[in-house]
Amino acid sequence: MDRDGAGRWTVGVDEAGRGCLAGPIFAAAVLLDPERPIVGLDDSKRLPPGTRERLSREIRERALAWGVAWATVREIDQRGIEWANRIAFSRAVRALLRRVPQVPPGRLVVYIDGTRRALRLGLPQVTVAGGDRTHAAIAAASILAKTARDRFVLETMHARYPQYGFDQHKGYATARHLEALRAWGPCPYHRMSFRPLAEASGGE
Repeated sequence: MDRDGAGRWTVGVDEAGRGCLAGPIFAAAVLLDPERPIVGLDDSKRLPPGTRERLSREIRERALAWGVAWATVREIDQRGIEWANRIAFSRAVRALLRRVPQVPPGRLVVYIDGTRRALRLGLPQVTVAGGDRTHAAIAAASILAKTARDRFVLETMHARYPQYGFDQHKGYATARHLEALRAWGPCPYHRMSFRPLAEASGGE
């Protein structure tokens, strides 16, 4: 198992899509195998798409365990992005735990990129600012979260609503996305609680 200085199993966690105007927020958790190292792990935002996809396949094949989860647009609008972000972390770790043998009590610690802790997780947590650039397991989680979310955006959101150009901007607030919103209005995948959409709908 991948261990920290205290001999505990270390799980890396990260998210993708927090700042988007549309689509779910995804999170991933990864427990790396020190006997099967993966070369080239880095913050997913610093990697070309082709490299991310290759590394995503390697992570799924070589990691001891991994989990991917999300919070829906409805949850984001009803509970807020902060709650959605933190519950997605917890769901990803729980998905990982379903893939590994029983973990001895007190032997697992979760390292999360940034400053937000997972919600109602019941495990020790360490938040690491910039962790996706300094911790291999967190970098691996960032790659899984990003590639899983991109796949959902392409295969579900763009397939149903191609007029928004989701295949290009993945739901972020680019000029093209904002122009499409002015032309077509929001679709069911847009986060109506986010300011540009709330203002467009007459909210505060």
